[in-house]
Amino acid sequence: MRLRLLSADDVRRSLPMADAIQAMKDAFRQFSSGQAEVPLRSRLEVAESGGVALFMPAYLRGTRDLAVKAVSVFPGNPGRGLPTIHALVIVFDPETGVPAGLIEGATLTALRTGAASGAATDLLATVEAGSVAIFGSGAQARTQLEAVCAVRPVERVWIFSLDPPGAEAMANEARRRMPNVEIRLALDADQAAAGADVICTATTSFTPVFPDGVLRPGAHINAIGAFTPAMQEIDPATVARARVFVDSRQAALAEAGDLIQPIRHGLIKEDWIQAELGEVVAGSRPGRIRPEEITLFKSVGLAVQDAVAAGAILRRAEAEGLGQVIEL
Repeated sequence: MRLRLLSADDVRRSLPMADAIQAMKDAFRQFSSGQAEVPLRSRLEVAESGGVALFMPAYLRGTRDLAVKAVSVFPGNPGRGLPTIHALVIVFDPETGVPAGLIEGATLTALRTGAASGAATDLLATVEAGSVAIFGSGAQARTQLEAVCAVRPVERVWIFSLDPPGAEAMANEARRRMPNVEIRLALDADQAAAGADVICTATTSFTPVFPDGVLRPGAHINAIGAFTPAMQEIDPATVARARVFVDSRQAALAEAGDLIQPIRHGLIKEDWIQAELGEVVAGSRPGRIRPEEITLFKSVGLAVQDAVAAGAILRRAEAEGLGQVIEL
């Protein structure tokens, strides 16, 4: 068996953000049109460490991408000098089932998650959206910013994080990469959200990270951090007045505290979800209808994203001779 090993650098070289955004649109379209086999992900709670391990398989018939991701999320890791997320993705040949690639998955996860928000922003945000607020300063926050800037004419960015050194590092990195964009550190959550046309939340918060009252008309929100029923980044009042879109209805109603908690408190019902993003991509459901409305994309992450991204990365890596090939 010959297996291609791809590092974080190989991932970044193989799938530029613009290509990743298009790949996510295709992944969501296939998912919502019934062209994907995607069991609900398996979860293993590691209570002693406060972490969780997730196992996410998927097969997409349209692009014939077959892969499984194993990912761990341990919020206490930064205190140990380690990243919060670690992951590996195994890609299989759809003809034979032979493993073909082993890909560093944390970078892939951050890339595909950012690209999903890029796709949602492209489909749902106002065309002229030029200011962005990022909540969080980890790897996910960085790719959120990169993706939004790939689809909108961004002029100003606000960063707010409970990790001030992390926020400063992210701001400096963004200034180097985007010298024509004004990058500011927000003094508080209100300042960040009030100045933004597009808001991305990439935290592990259990309470809303900004109040509903500061939102400007026409704002679009990408909420990607909260991935359990107990976690919550978005004010329930915002959820109750926004047009809500999700990656998967089933997964969102099972895992997304941002929706589950308002439903439990009677603020919204399950049918408050307007559409899956794949339905908007396909044109079977509308996206934004009015310029002044608030739109919210709530993502919990789908295995189809990993499978499509991994397939694209492996194909490019094979064509360009990237990575290391080993025999097992």
